[in-house]
Amino acid sequence: METPGSQSSLHRANLERVVRAVRMAGSLTQAEIARSTGLSAATVSNIVRELKDAGTVEVTPTSAGGRRARSVSLSGDAGIVVGVDFGHSHLRVAVGNLAHQVLAEETEPIDVDASAAEGFDRAERLVNRLVEATGVGPGKVIGVGLGVPGPIDVESGTLGSTAILPGWSGTNPSEELSGRLGVGVYVDNDANLGALGELVWGSGRGAADLAYIKVASGVGAGLVISGQIYRGPGGTAGEIGHITLDESGPVCRCGNRGCLETFTAARYVLPLLQPSHGPDLTMAEVVRLAREGDPGCRRVIGDVGRHIGSGVANLCNLLNPSRVVLGGDLAEAGELVLGPIRESVSRYAIPSAARQLGIVPGTLGGRAEVLGALALVLSEMGDSTLLDGALSADGAAQPGGRPGTGDGVPAVAGARPADGTGTSAIA
Repeated sequence: METPGSQSSLHRANLERVVRAVRMAGSLTQAEIARSTGLSAATVSNIVRELKDAGTVEVTPTSAGGRRARSVSLSGDAGIVVGVDFGHSHLRVAVGNLAHQVLAEETEPIDVDASAAEGFDRAERLVNRLVEATGVGPGKVIGVGLGVPGPIDVESGTLGSTAILPGWSGTNPSEELSGRLGVGVYVDNDANLGALGELVWGSGRGAADLAYIKVASGVGAGLVISGQIYRGPGGTAGEIGHITLDESGPVCRCGNRGCLETFTAARYVLPLLQPSHGPDLTMAEVVRLAREGDPGCRRVIGDVGRHIGSGVANLCNLLNPSRVVLGGDLAEAGELVLGPIRESVSRYAIPSAARQLGIVPGTLGGRAEVLGALALVLSEMGDSTLLDGALSADGAAQPGGRPGTGDGVPAVAGARPADGTGTSAIA
């Protein structure tokens, strides 16, 4: 048994600090590990050597600033994580390793009116198929991150009644999928996962405070404060779509009138253009036509941007984020939507907050949520059991480390992806 404050206890803590830093970043040079952990270069070198001998990390030659360096990442044998994203009309699954590389990924359409049981059954089949395709045994799955399009009640873990998938209201997604797959499942709403994905690998890298705005069938925001997702005590933080813009406006699905969602979500916007552009028009097509110069689509995109900007201005005045990342199909519209957003922010936000705010498109596209689901597992899994099988009683690393879950380490802002060979980097 380790005594708190003993040499073996301190050594164990330092091992965990190094593993945590590498786990969250995907890969780091030894110099970067020293900077992020506060450990000396000599201590880091010794720990990396221990972990390499134990098979917990892999070390590869690289360069940093034009000088030779060594890149450290968790071993490919340490385990895999799975991301599952349920959208309005799709199911997307990705399998990644602890070095932040995607090993397999697939998307398939899903009927939004399908029962929850059918949705989870399909997710189970797709997860099992992709895990098998990686050639890694199912026993190596450390955990699953799950994204759903609606608020999750923090206390009960159930999906709220405002979900885009109304037939799923009241279900417990974590329990449903965990029971099918036999591993721990971490669940969050899609906007939070989009924020986490962009924070770790996309346009949010390096920002400690940001808001990820997703406009699709509904409108939501994932909020990052001091490098961590902010969910609120009930799990409903970020419901920006239900900010009231016009008390006499259209009736929203939440029961109120004139919510931001009723002026920006696809279900309200597309009918404005369908008489002239046909009944099968999608938001992606509206964006494409706007970029090609279609005047009607450009006008609608501009109006949507100005309305979103009103909501973003409210966020600026309340939270003063340094960056707003626009996700979903609208992000592809570029300055056609970003310009009007900035225009409204400049008009309605406190000037000092508006000056400090950067408004940028997301870089992960439709993959933001599923990559955020992978990041959720990577942030919530623990370091202790990654080391338990690799440490002897005196704290020295031994061969044969194994993965596990546990200590709930928060997500780290500014992590960077690892470059891989034979598999695609998550970024």
